[in-house]
Amino acid sequence: MRKILTILFVIFYVFTFSQSVSLEDIWLTYKFYPKSLDDFRSLKNGETYTLCINNDAIVEYSYKTGKEIKKIFQLSEVKQPNKPLKIEDYQFSDDEKIILISSEKERIYRHSSINKYYVWNIVQKQLSEVSSDKVQEASLSPNGQLVAYVRNNNLFYKDLKTNAEYAITNNGEKNKIINGIPDWVYEEEFSFSKAYEWSPDNKYIAYIRFDESNVKEFSMTIFKGLYPEEYRYKYPKAGEKNSDVSLHIFDLTSKKTSTIQLGNDTDFYIPRIYWTKLPHSLLAMKMNRLQNHMQLFLINAETGQNQLVYEEKNNTYIEVPEIIFSKDGKYFFITSDKNGYNHIYQYDMNGNLVKQITDGRWDVTKLHGLDDAQQLLFYTSAETSPLRRNVYSIHVHTLVKKRLTKEEGYNEATFSQNFKYFINEFSSAEIAPTYYLCDHEGKIIRIVENNDELKQKMKETLFSKKEFVVLKTTEGVDLNAWIMKPFNFDPSKKYPVMFCIYGGPGSQEVLDRWDYNSLWYQHLASKGIIVVAVDNRGTGARGAEFRKCTYQNLGKYEAIDQIEAAKALRQFSFVDTSRIGIWGWSFGGYLSTLCLAKGNGVFKLAVAVAPVTNWRFYDSIYTERYNGLPQHNPAGYDDNSPINNVKKIKGKYLLIHGTADDNVHFQNSVELVKKLVEHNKYFETMYYPNSNHGIYTGKNTRYHLFNKMTNFIVENL
Repeated sequence: MRKILTILFVIFYVFTFSQSVSLEDIWLTYKFYPKSLDDFRSLKNGETYTLCINNDAIVEYSYKTGKEIKKIFQLSEVKQPNKPLKIEDYQFSDDEKIILISSEKERIYRHSSINKYYVWNIVQKQLSEVSSDKVQEASLSPNGQLVAYVRNNNLFYKDLKTNAEYAITNNGEKNKIINGIPDWVYEEEFSFSKAYEWSPDNKYIAYIRFDESNVKEFSMTIFKGLYPEEYRYKYPKAGEKNSDVSLHIFDLTSKKTSTIQLGNDTDFYIPRIYWTKLPHSLLAMKMNRLQNHMQLFLINAETGQNQLVYEEKNNTYIEVPEIIFSKDGKYFFITSDKNGYNHIYQYDMNGNLVKQITDGRWDVTKLHGLDDAQQLLFYTSAETSPLRRNVYSIHVHTLVKKRLTKEEGYNEATFSQNFKYFINEFSSAEIAPTYYLCDHEGKIIRIVENNDELKQKMKETLFSKKEFVVLKTTEGVDLNAWIMKPFNFDPSKKYPVMFCIYGGPGSQEVLDRWDYNSLWYQHLASKGIIVVAVDNRGTGARGAEFRKCTYQNLGKYEAIDQIEAAKALRQFSFVDTSRIGIWGWSFGGYLSTLCLAKGNGVFKLAVAVAPVTNWRFYDSIYTERYNGLPQHNPAGYDDNSPINNVKKIKGKYLLIHGTADDNVHFQNSVELVKKLVEHNKYFETMYYPNSNHGIYTGKNTRYHLFNKMTNFIVENL
């Protein structure tokens, strides 16, 4: 009897003194936001690292003990008036005697920004300004004596001893010629914002030039002041003209620039350039427009001559691989899914295959680097499960492999420069991020950050668990999923269900990992809604066949799988199949809209934030990689574009977009609204003025957005 009373008391205590997750917690106070080590930098000795403290001090710590060794730089102690407002980012020269500090960031697109840059000489304890203007992508030469940067689309470098500035290019012009930084579509889809690289010997700068003169402009209205402004930039849509790209190498001694020829064709991409460990040798990656043919060229900077050292072709597409080099200059290691799963291969610098390093029916998801002394490669893979990640080492010669992370969940690693240590960020669906310091064999030395305060808050809050399940479609496809039930779940009742999806190529929603966005799903669950996520065909960590079967039919199988998953929930007696909703953002918004149209009443409602509604509206690199050219594959573009399926829509629909979305243009929603009206489909809509794809503009914007979606879901589901 006493035991029963104790249990009843605990239940009473939990429900009386614990609270559910509120929208205010998530998007106003950020109550559950975890601490991180985002500004972590390993120093060259491999025994210490730096952190930026309060945007004011760069502090050196011991890996082994975690104790502070010294303050390398403290902004508040600098007396001169011309100094950074705060430390927003920093980088060291190779000898770690010079620090380049950036401040006053003004964001441009997803990765790019203009900044004020300053140089701190650690030995002389002197601070100097790089440029009186804000510039882009400043970087130190390896010896720390020079700094390069881009201003007004031209590439410059400055001698820090003489303070003399030199122009490498002079033909840069907005919306025409760009030197040393990428155009919009490269930045967004190839994920980089600096298109130049210093050679290791400080003698050369290799850079990419983008001629976007013939790329069509896209304009957006920015609503401010009495007369709104028009913002115009070059945005190549699927099948339209891309920038003409060319590769150049500037010789700092002769002050001359050479143009590197990578073939006779003109419509191609240069997604990456790397200086190798060989003297004066640059490796350039070239891809054709369809991104199914990749070549690597080894280029001699002194002569301009190049050699094709690697070539790969695919019937579908090739994602940009990871590449690292051995210190002796003899080998490079590259990732490829050419055997059906993403694995690591070793080649010599003449392009001869030495061996396949990893193998198995699982994907390598990250290549960290090579410990040349121990001949160990370090990587992360989904070997234990597509839902999880673990860090491994493998010996280059013997291929003896060792799993370094032991806890089941999601592990990410950041290695010291000598690979003696790594910081392991571990989390799971139930455990907030914890940062461990491990040695190169995976032994935990100490906890760097445990997020105990956050974990205590979670204990004091009514959190629902994610239950991982497999849903089988009528075609026999196994789909990984998770289900989140209300905290006070009663299996005898019937509950509405909300699907949360992304579903785009190579992505994953179903992961055993801490996810801040899942806090909103906790909020929905507290309102008596079951939340479900399903990884459809086309998503990642299950091999090339599963990921690439959607090629040239982008959206077709993804929508089929989400609809089939909703039908599969009929096996659960507690699911009210007449009350199933679906929501998503970006590709997820595209997919939620398509599912509402093609689901034939399976979904009662859909919420779409910033959706692509017509694949002809989206950018060239992304869309053509997965769907081919619209000129060659019109049906693949049109059959699965929501704008062409509006008449099939059954159910409630909420459409949301930011008016200044440079990625998925507001045009997508405007054109969809025209079709919805034309077919007399009732819908609700919300737009956020001057908000980009992330819809963050303004203090309360995110809170307002999720409040709007929550109310719509609760009222209609």
